[in-house]
Amino acid sequence: MRSSLYTLLFSLLAAVASAQYPAAQIPAALKVRANAVVRDMETTVDMRAPNDVGVRIKTAITILNKNGREHARLVLMYNKNSSIKYVRGQVINEWGAVKGKFSLSDFSDESAVDGGTLFSDDRLKHYLPDEHLYPYTVVYEYEKRYKQNLVLPEWQPIPGFDISVEKSQYVFISQPEDKLRIKTSNFTGKPFEEKTEKQHKITWTAENLPAVRQEVYGPDTETFLPAVRIAVEKFYYHGFRGEYRDWTELGRWTYENFLKGKRQLSPYTAAAVADMVRDLPDDKAKAKRLYQYLQQKVRYISVQIGVGGLQPMSAQEVDQLSYGDCKALVNYMQSLLDAAGIESYYCVVNAGNYKQSMMADFADMRQGNHIILCLPLKGDTTWLECTNQKLPFGFLGDFTDDRTVLACTPEGGKLLRTPKLRPEDNIQLRTAFFEVAANGTLTGTVETRFGGSQYDAHQYISNKQAGEQLEALKEIYDVDNIIVSDIKYLNEEKPVPSFIESFNCRLPSYATGSTNRTYLVLNAFNRSGQIPELRTRTMPVYLNRGYTDIDSIVYTMPTDLRLETKPEDVRIDNQFGTYELKVTQSGNRLLYRRKLVIKEGTFAPAAYEEFSKFRMRVHELDQHRAVFMKGTR
Repeated sequence: MRSSLYTLLFSLLAAVASAQYPAAQIPAALKVRANAVVRDMETTVDMRAPNDVGVRIKTAITILNKNGREHARLVLMYNKNSSIKYVRGQVINEWGAVKGKFSLSDFSDESAVDGGTLFSDDRLKHYLPDEHLYPYTVVYEYEKRYKQNLVLPEWQPIPGFDISVEKSQYVFISQPEDKLRIKTSNFTGKPFEEKTEKQHKITWTAENLPAVRQEVYGPDTETFLPAVRIAVEKFYYHGFRGEYRDWTELGRWTYENFLKGKRQLSPYTAAAVADMVRDLPDDKAKAKRLYQYLQQKVRYISVQIGVGGLQPMSAQEVDQLSYGDCKALVNYMQSLLDAAGIESYYCVVNAGNYKQSMMADFADMRQGNHIILCLPLKGDTTWLECTNQKLPFGFLGDFTDDRTVLACTPEGGKLLRTPKLRPEDNIQLRTAFFEVAANGTLTGTVETRFGGSQYDAHQYISNKQAGEQLEALKEIYDVDNIIVSDIKYLNEEKPVPSFIESFNCRLPSYATGSTNRTYLVLNAFNRSGQIPELRTRTMPVYLNRGYTDIDSIVYTMPTDLRLETKPEDVRIDNQFGTYELKVTQSGNRLLYRRKLVIKEGTFAPAAYEEFSKFRMRVHELDQHRAVFMKGTR
């Protein structure tokens, strides 16, 4: 009996000793707001040579609940310039016992591009364990090899929202003679550095990082999540060698290696350009004519093969094929402008709805994802988006507005600023006239002018087929049983262009009522939604872009109804914007006017309470109604 007990005890001790990452060992503080926990992660970048960079990842991550399941997914990108050497992993249960193993053969393999890409060799492999009993832990290791060191992996110890970190480590190994530039953001720890005759090794370590909760109107993650970025002075990329220390040198290298000599046109096209601009009065008018020609002639496709990720097709290729990616279309537009004697700059931008600028103090190739064009016209700098066949001349939109970009010129790189869309530019101006029938049905017309970022958000509808337009409008104008007909669209080209949408409209039984009264919600189309209350707000309040909405609706009521009550006039002013509501009566007509202005900016976390109350008050006011009683006036 004693021998059996000793055997059982030793077996239990052995099982405990062999347990891997049992969930019970996770500190309680790291479970707060967390759906997953990084138990241990080590990223090692070994830059053996400019054309031989190894990246090895070792990770253990515990998935606490179903909301964290996607954190267990492993996604590996590869192409002709990179390869996956190996992958091995295990799935471990709550107590630390191995449930199963996986390797590269268990991964799905598919193209990493969308339907708008014509040429790309980017592919991805991904794997998600089929586990639904929580918590469980995924442990894996893999290595990738890269044949370039122009773009190096950055370290982000916190992978995303709602995931905490017990330990994460980043190791960068290079040759002793390699000159590095390092940029740390939102990270206070000091790296450990070792340098010998054979290698230079730098190690960053982060421990016990709590989970970050995603909050509405939060800032871009780059402003608060820790990160380390590394750029090497001398680099290799697809047969190209170079060196740079700042934006000036990177812009010059890009021009010399990827842009120089790419803008020659055939004699036929050059002569056609001369004919197009011969009688125009100035460079801006000439540029506008050539931009319209570009939009009519070419269409956008994506090219992401090898050096094609950075180098544009030649102007003559685009001229012959009538398509190209953002690089190629900008380069082609430059060739047209060159033929007309107009200077222009090829500009690299970090495009997206969030305004992300190039870091003035740290140049590297990771920061750009799109190309736009700048025309430094005398006293009237003009910007062009060359991938969109519908955008007006000189309008960028919210994809690239208000951020620092890199202009690549023969003299070197220059940091420039794209135009800012102000709240008064980002306008939605709606006017509607409705006849209200005795049964509560509204019949009338609606016209809306969209400008700035709101132009961007609505102009796409005009390119849809008639049936698709109807469905899109029903979704935007979210009113039960809305009937839309006679849809028209018109572009107005101004310094800040406008897009006008008009249609006839019928809203069956919109005005409700009883035997003696009729109730009419005056804000038919633009009711503000609610935002959640957060009692423990941690993030600053970030309003990425301001806007202005103005709604004017005239309701013509049946003559046998008299106005009993209407909303009081309201005006609210605070640091976030303004709200105005005014209702006036003239005979059997009721005019409803609403104006909402939201300002952009960053505000302290404590300001969220005031902001949420403001938005809640707007939401309440948008529901107000007028009440009519049957009887003579």
